[in-house]
Amino acid sequence: MSGGAHATTGAAVVDGLGTDALRGLTGAEAAARRGRHGPNRWVVPRRVTFLRVLADEVTEPMMLLLAAIAVLYGVWGRLDDTVAVVVIIAAVVGVEVFAEFRAKSVIASLGELTAPTTPVVRDGSTVSVGVDDIVPGDLVPLAAGSRVPADLRLVETWGLRVDESTLTGEPVAAPKDAARVLSGDTALAERANLVFAGTTVVAGWARGVVVATGTATELGTLTGLVAAARPPRTALQQAMRELAGSLATLAIAFSVLVPLVGVLTGRPWREMVLTGLTLAFATVPEELPIIVSLVLGLGAYRLSRRRGLVRRLRAAEALGLVTVLATDKTGTLTCNRMAVARVEPAPGVDDDTLLGLGAACTETAPEPDGGWSGDPTDVAFLVAARDRGLPTPAEPVARFPFDPGRETMTVVLPAGASGTATVVTTGSPESVLARCAAPSPETAGRVAALAARGLRVIAVASRPASQVPATVGDAERDLVLAGVVALSDPPRPGAAEAVAAARRAGVRVVMVTGDHPACARAVAAEVGIDPDPVLTGRDLDGLDDATLAAAVASTPVFARVSPAHKLRLVTALQAGGEVVAVTGDGVNDAPALARADVGVAMGSSGTDVAREAAGLVLADDDVSTLTRALHEGRTLHGNLRKGVAYYLACKAGLVATVAAGVLTGMAVPFTPIQIVVLEMFMDIAGSATFAAEPAERDAMTRPPRAPGARFLDRALLGDLAAGAAALFVAVGGLYLVTTSQTVAFVGWLSGHLALAWVMRTERTPVLRAGLFANRFLPWWTVVTAVAVWVVTTVPVLRETLRLTPLTGPQWTAAVLVPVAAVAVLELRKAGRRRAATARPAG
Repeated sequence: MSGGAHATTGAAVVDGLGTDALRGLTGAEAAARRGRHGPNRWVVPRRVTFLRVLADEVTEPMMLLLAAIAVLYGVWGRLDDTVAVVVIIAAVVGVEVFAEFRAKSVIASLGELTAPTTPVVRDGSTVSVGVDDIVPGDLVPLAAGSRVPADLRLVETWGLRVDESTLTGEPVAAPKDAARVLSGDTALAERANLVFAGTTVVAGWARGVVVATGTATELGTLTGLVAAARPPRTALQQAMRELAGSLATLAIAFSVLVPLVGVLTGRPWREMVLTGLTLAFATVPEELPIIVSLVLGLGAYRLSRRRGLVRRLRAAEALGLVTVLATDKTGTLTCNRMAVARVEPAPGVDDDTLLGLGAACTETAPEPDGGWSGDPTDVAFLVAARDRGLPTPAEPVARFPFDPGRETMTVVLPAGASGTATVVTTGSPESVLARCAAPSPETAGRVAALAARGLRVIAVASRPASQVPATVGDAERDLVLAGVVALSDPPRPGAAEAVAAARRAGVRVVMVTGDHPACARAVAAEVGIDPDPVLTGRDLDGLDDATLAAAVASTPVFARVSPAHKLRLVTALQAGGEVVAVTGDGVNDAPALARADVGVAMGSSGTDVAREAAGLVLADDDVSTLTRALHEGRTLHGNLRKGVAYYLACKAGLVATVAAGVLTGMAVPFTPIQIVVLEMFMDIAGSATFAAEPAERDAMTRPPRAPGARFLDRALLGDLAAGAAALFVAVGGLYLVTTSQTVAFVGWLSGHLALAWVMRTERTPVLRAGLFANRFLPWWTVVTAVAVWVVTTVPVLRETLRLTPLTGPQWTAAVLVPVAAVAVLELRKAGRRRAATARPAG
């Protein structure tokens, strides 16, 4: 980082770096420094190769267990069984490898923020070198349009203004002045004698000495923050971790106990080893990651239809749990462009004259689309003048660029019909009024009132000139005030409505910005966020973690904060149990976006870095899309809980049915190959249908789930246990009566289908939920019924799965008994409805 360069004179910094102030570094010294400091680039993460991902997947414990089953089938069983298991392994590995390999790097996109070459002064000459070859001590000239290649301490400036919005969050180009020496604790956005890597010069000229390169720059520091930022585990991830540990222990027990019990009861030991391994395989929820990915993937598709693009599936799940929305100001709640908000002409001057003079005193370049590039304030004047139908300003005959020391800019317009030229000056009200012949005492009060509302105030003055002034001092004298113009970065359309919708849903909204406190307070009030109190980055520096935790719970606006401050705020909110969504569009937002439970970036106006760090991208830059995404997220999370509970109910029922047969010495209802087929395909398809459940009516009017609530709560665990018990009793009973594995197989699939229909709602009776409200479930029911008929009637499939033809009564029993057993679960819903009705209001 630039250290204390802003607190020292430019000459002292140049001397301290051992640089010749005129000739720069020598080529030999530059090469030596590059060897010591390394290239001027950011750390690139290790590449993820296809072979590495493939190796990780095939060595997963569950894949090794399946492979062991395949090998034993090949040695002791039949070739077609071995082929079936190998096909299953290939299918699962293919899905997992594809999901992992598509991941992208956040840090790689940071390199796109620098130009490939840049001019430097070496050996007394200005030469072009690669950005990678810039070293501390290099002298770098800058002009309008330049991309700053490293952090520089300015040594000379002439009207320099730099767009630092992606780094600091301020939409106004920052004026720079090499002559200033600042205090050591000056905030990043106020370091007027430094320019930073990745920012852009919009006006003026300068020369600076490189004080930091690569990871030592402010932008490089963000790389480290992004790389270190990791969102906390979601409730689902925590539940899956605990579940995997418990079931893995149970699986090991089955793999040992089943063969032992089988041998002691006189069963064929080879069959019992296969059964034990297969039961261990059935116990571990190996399909659960696939099911979760399928459900989240379908939910992400639904979000994309609402212009919310999910980049990380965990963000889709976490959307439904968000309790705090920490939103950036510039580019998220506002348009990230300056616009004229108020025109207050002096007595005797009309609005059009005032705007026309302001538009004439600008320094911009025309764009092919009819707009302008340059300082955002200058562009705002030109747009306002064009919108009023004013003529294009004449080209000045003389120009005195903006200077931070004067805080003014002046142009001389050519002589018109009157035969005299016109001097026009714009700048800070204090500086312009000081150059007026008879400043109005009321003006200072009007300026103070506008500034208190967070508006940027520009004063405009003019005077006739019989000849073109030769110096800036001669030009900027005896001026007559034309009036003042207030500018702002206006709120985005729909921003206030989006904030109101989030608050109705029980989501607390706070603003976190690098902009000035007065501006932050004004925008907060406009969009419906409580504007007081406001804490600044300097305030945060004085708070320990315990005090900060209390502050973030009650403070709605944070201003003048750095990227590190934003990251600390998000971490403090999460430490307090909140599920945090963070919005942003700039490089400065990337660490907080990466750390948040849900990072939300703007798709059109956002930087590449912000989009790569985020889990959700708003394709239309419309913040109201976020509230629609919260609605979808809540629906998706509820459906995911029901889908996971359904899957675990099926798995528990299957394991209990098989284990009971083995441990009681009775015949096993399913063959190992039947268990593998049921496990790998039927549960996945059934659980995935839950993603298509429609939204609940109160999704955006009820508060979010309590932070820290378990993914599988007591009510859902009760449904899980009841569903597993119903399957166990129905299928076990069928097998005891018929001793037919085919009846048990068909009965299991019938109960499996019925349970999906029952568990799709928690209170609403299945017949009132709408048979076709879920588009996938009816089709899956039909497809499963047809598949059951095919595998029990086509000889080659029937033989492969060890099935036999069924009689009419057997078909009837296999279908109706499990459906009737599962239908009893509707009584649980009736009990919940009665409890909800009996519960006193409030």
